[in-house]
Amino acid sequence: MPEASSAPIDRVTVGDCMHYGIYGCDPEASLVEVAAIMSDRHTHCVVLPNGSGQTVISDLDVISAIGRDVNLRARDIAAGEPVKVSSDASLRQAAQLMTEHAVAHVVVLDRADGHLVGVLSSTDIISAYASRGGYGATA
Repeated sequence: MPEASSAPIDRVTVGDCMHYGIYGCDPEASLVEVAAIMSDRHTHCVVLPNGSGQTVISDLDVISAIGRDVNLRARDIAAGEPVKVSSDASLRQAAQLMTEHAVAHVVVLDRADGHLVGVLSSTDIISAYASRGGYGATA
């Protein structure tokens, strides 16, 4: 196996593998409405405004909330400030952020203007890694 720093996956950027666009919901949306957005859009997270920025609700947040109280609102289960990564960061950098923050999704900021442009999931990283044959393949 080549050294990690020379691995092809280091040459793949977040922008190469992310999902462009962000699905959101109103902070007052019901748990059922949040689940419906995720189901209808085939996504594992939604972003909602929290006054000073955004917050993320993951599919696991919804599942956890269902077990607690089905009357909760999106604002009640939101995880807080999302972990952010630049679209020009490497997948390795994104994976390290996900590991450090114990999250499966990061919101992606455009490298030029810093606006939210999409989401990168752990599944996106796994797919990119597998499609490139792991570390032994060329990018």
